[in-house]
This record gives sequence, structure tokens and C-alpha cells, in this order.
Amino acid sequence: MSTRTPAFRPFAALAGACALAVSLGAASAAWASEPIKLGIVQPMTGPNKQYGEQIVAGAMTAIETINAAGGVKGRKIEPILIDDGCEPKQAVPAANQVIKSGAKFAVAHACSGTAVPAVNVYEEERIVGITPGATSPLVTDTIKPHFFFRTGGRDDQQGPFAARYMLTAIKPGKIAVLHDKQTYGFGVANEVHKTLKEQGANIVMFESINAGDNDYSAVITKLKAQGADMVYYGGYHAELGLLLRQAREQGLQAQFMAPDGAANPDLVAIAGHATDGLLVTMGADFTKRPENAQILAAFQKAGREPEGTFQLPAYAAVEVIAQSIAAVGDDPVKVADHMHSSRFDTAVGAVEYDAKGDLKTFEFAVYRWDAQGRRQQVQ
Repeated sequence: MSTRTPAFRPFAALAGACALAVSLGAASAAWASEPIKLGIVQPMTGPNKQYGEQIVAGAMTAIETINAAGGVKGRKIEPILIDDGCEPKQAVPAANQVIKSGAKFAVAHACSGTAVPAVNVYEEERIVGITPGATSPLVTDTIKPHFFFRTGGRDDQQGPFAARYMLTAIKPGKIAVLHDKQTYGFGVANEVHKTLKEQGANIVMFESINAGDNDYSAVITKLKAQGADMVYYGGYHAELGLLLRQAREQGLQAQFMAPDGAANPDLVAIAGHATDGLLVTMGADFTKRPENAQILAAFQKAGREPEGTFQLPAYAAVEVIAQSIAAVGDDPVKVADHMHSSRFDTAVGAVEYDAKGDLKTFEFAVYRWDAQGRRQQVQ
């Protein structure tokens, strides 16, 4: 075997370098053209599907707007629709579908009951998820996630806001607080109850109903017997609609109030004229922000409705993800780090996160509904 050092061949070396450069260039081009997969994990079936429809409308409008403008540094966003049914038992399987799809990012879970069990999957798999709708403190308090965020306020922000409005604007004599025993409904009702109690309000009832029941005569009879002139209900629209209708039919004229999860267009179909005067706490009307004129035009062009509880928070969720990927690339760890340390201009205004992924501030408002389901902001 010869021990002589082979002669250096500059042309061969140059050819090899050129081949490597071409190879790297091709890989770079392939990466640049590879879409950014984004899971949209929402209730698309079941009684709460309208919340999912609102979020899909907001997320898709944002995706289409970003893609039409050239994408995120030349990469298009590819939506992957996944149904969680707003059912806790479907939460983990739905989150696992995000993993199987190859998506590293998700606009995730309108309902607190699905977000709470699913958040562990996002954390373990390092998938950046943002919920526009899940408001329970348990979503971010239980494990203090690094990869899970919100674009809406928490129950312990919304509940005290509602309680203070009752006491200062309504000034009821006897207050009843009801809930549907579920993560979201109990959570926000408990925050209302806690604040009312701290303020020395006269609380005559703090009780649950069974979600899915068709007859709430027993609880309405008790409300009448207790002389309640203010009823706060924590839960979704289906049960609230029945409570409202049956309460009016049975002569209970108390003022009703509910959280954002009950603000569903189908409420009127269930309650009819009994919705007249209903008070609901929701995020401020972000469609009134002058900065959102182009966003509203995009909704109109797509034939979608921007005025709802979750459309613009969902639009904002996509904005935050896209802005973060544009800033630091598509590594979820870097994206999450960037989100925790940055300020974003979005459809819901300025977004800044604390260490748990909760918004530092969120603007709530009170709306009064009329008999046709139209709402007007009163505070």
C-alpha cells in the first residue's frame, strides 16, 4: 500500500464544492417552499360547534390574508382542521392528531374542558398552542405551561368584572348563581360567587344544574321561592336558553347575566323573546378598532362574519404565531421563548404574555341582548 499523499486536485475540489453548494441551495429552497402546518383543533360537531365555527372563520381569514401577502418569509400556512367536539374525552386524541399531522403549531380548543387535558400533550410534544376561547385558570395554572397560550381573558378576570358590574350598575337585592358543573361553567360562576361574597352581596343560591336536561322547573321554582332578582348563569347557550324561556313562562322576571360562552346566535332560537334584556360579558368589540379596517374587509371578501365572541381572538392567535415564526424561525422552543418575551400588535390590540402564557391584560365589556338577539355594549 502506498503511503504517498495524493496530489491536490483543485478542479475536483471545486467541482465537489459546487455540488455541495447546489445541494444546500436546493435544500434551502425546499425548506423555503415547505408549508407551515397549523392545527386548528376546535368543536366542529356537537352542541358547541358554533364556537368552533367562529374560531375557524377567524383563523382561516388570517391564514388566507397572510398567504395572499406571500406567507411567512415565503412559506404558506397550511391549516389542518381537527374536531374535538368540545368533549373532554376527545381532547387528547384530537391533540394527538396534531402530532400525527406534523404540525408544530395549533389554534387550539375553544372549550376549557378540552383544553385542560390537552395542554399536557402540547407541553410534552413541544407544540405551540394558542386558545382563543378556553378561559379556565386550570388551563395554565395546573402545570404552568411554556408552550400553551391564550388570546382571551381568564375566568378570574371575567368573573370579578361581571360581579362588580352587577353590584354597581344593577344593584340587585338577592342574587342567585347557577352553573352547569363543567370546567368552564363552574369556573366562571365560582369566580363571580367569590367576588360577590367578598363584597358582602346577598347571595341566596349557589347551585348547579345538569347540562343536557330539558326541564329546569325545579330550580326555577326555587329561584322564585328565594326571591332572586338577579341570576348569574355559568355555562353554555343551550342550557341558558332553556332557563331563560322557562323562567319567563313561569313568571320569574329576574335579571339574567352570563359569560361569553353563552353568547351564541342559536340562543335566540332556544329562548325566543326571553333573551330580551339578557346581559353577557365578552371581550370588547374589536371590530370597532380603526386598525382592524383591513381585517374586516378580508372577512367580508371571504363571506365570513367578524362580529362574534371568538373570530378576532382566533385571527390574533394566527398573527402571533406567524409574527413569531417570522422573527425566530419555526423551532417551537424558540417560538415559545419569543412569545413569552415579546409584544405583538394584533386584531385584539397589544398582546403580551406572562410566564404561564396568560395575557397580561384583556379588555372585557358588558352587552345587553334584545329579543331578536342583537346586542349592544353597555359598558
